[in-house]
Amino acid sequence: MDWGLSNRLARILKPPHGRTVMLAVDHGYFLGPTSGLEDPGKTIAPLLPYADSLMLTRGVLRTSVPPSSGVPIVLRVSGGVSILRELSHEGLTVAIEDAIRLNVSAITMSIFIGSEGERQTLLNLAKLVDAGEKYGIPVLAVTAVGKEMVRDARYLGLACRIAAELGAHIVKTYYCEGFEKVVAGCPVPIVVAGGKKVEERDALKLTYNSVSAGAVGVDMGRNIFQSDCPVGMIRAVRAVVHEAASVAKAVALYEQEKSKGPR
Repeated sequence: MDWGLSNRLARILKPPHGRTVMLAVDHGYFLGPTSGLEDPGKTIAPLLPYADSLMLTRGVLRTSVPPSSGVPIVLRVSGGVSILRELSHEGLTVAIEDAIRLNVSAITMSIFIGSEGERQTLLNLAKLVDAGEKYGIPVLAVTAVGKEMVRDARYLGLACRIAAELGAHIVKTYYCEGFEKVVAGCPVPIVVAGGKKVEERDALKLTYNSVSAGAVGVDMGRNIFQSDCPVGMIRAVRAVVHEAASVAKAVALYEQEKSKGPR
């Protein structure tokens, strides 16, 4: 692995343990103005000091994130469909030259194993890896799950392994029972998606279980920015990922921050 690519990876997977808390705010590329992201800049600003990286689109990056922030960027480069259509028909939407102009630390796209767009999204991943390797930019593959797909270890293990086989440097997937098998079958680091909003304790338990089973961290969005106390929630998630905090300790940290009231 070239120095530049390794350097960019280290910005996301923090030394010395290679763990990460990614903040996902790219939902608008297919969902529109998601609850909590109506004003992306306002949502992102108080969370920036606690995020190891931001996962977002170039539009939100250019309009809503100060260039002086210094936070590593994982740039969403796929899209082309909305929630009103078949999501697996995504294509690549950003040229590698624009990713370079934006000085991103990684580029990301979704693959849809078992869906209508499986073949095209996998070919797109291969093309993106070629471009990333050429310019030293890591690729994060997101294993999107269609409505009819079961999120079990067999399916997620298949999707993660295919992503790694095509050259992805990091894979984002869902937690499931038997997650250790998914990790064991994937030769690159895995981060776990936060998914839909759940109770804070449940999201922290998801984080704890994920890293305990071998994930290097989480890429969490709605369970942070839709929380009653987003800063408290991301701080609690960080405690689990980077400090090996228990669920109980993380919940206590969240509650303590929440008790301070709105900032």
